[in-house]
Amino acid sequence: MSITKESELIGMQEISEVVGTTLKLMKEYAKVGMSTKELDEYGGTLLKSYGAKSAPFETYGFPGYSCISVNEEAAHGIPSEKKILKEGDLINIDVSAELNGFWSDNGGSFVLGKDIHNHQPLVDASKNILHKAISNIRGGVKIADIGHLIETQAKKSGFKVIKNLAGHGVGRSLHEKPENILNYRVRTNRERFRKNTTVAVETFISTKSTIALELNDGWTLVGDKGGFVTQHEQTILITDGKPIILTESNGMWN
Repeated sequence: MSITKESELIGMQEISEVVGTTLKLMKEYAKVGMSTKELDEYGGTLLKSYGAKSAPFETYGFPGYSCISVNEEAAHGIPSEKKILKEGDLINIDVSAELNGFWSDNGGSFVLGKDIHNHQPLVDASKNILHKAISNIRGGVKIADIGHLIETQAKKSGFKVIKNLAGHGVGRSLHEKPENILNYRVRTNRERFRKNTTVAVETFISTKSTIALELNDGWTLVGDKGGFVTQHEQTILITDGKPIILTESNGMWN
């Protein structure tokens, strides 16, 4: 959305702090032996305590307050009592919500406990690439150029990108224009980032796959060639200089 007045900026700051803090606390709450359902219920309780509504639950009828993807799941994992977290699991939590008519979105992947399966390099690549991508976004920069930067950095790290998942505009709804802030360059895309707009930028970095496929449950996404995928996401306000990271409360780069 375009931020045209102070009240809109305050609204975006408030909901962004809520989803950022919820993501941070959910990551800290996750423990070996816990079900993803229990973790999700905790996140749902946090959102309610702030007066916020879960975006996937309210908007799309998603069977959970947050998306929790484990190991081979690339995105949109459904919280379940049967899914028990184990040492070394690769976990992604994606939290988006609405408060007072404003929407914000963020997510992050992490290794639970000891990194016995060597997932940390993939997590670090995703996190660091997002940081570099966001640092290069300002008003007038081509969206395709940021996509090129993400894919180039992924290849340098020995990884691939998922090409059919993307960041997006956010603000008055969960998904707004620009609709496809992709992780690779589409040369025909002339669209540019616009100053004073809010967008959710996210990396989808992969060990083997380049396309995410939906499972029969109608939600869960997995890679077309297997392997693992990490995602990191921040909602930002674009300026003439460095963007303002509205979801900074998630502590992603601390």
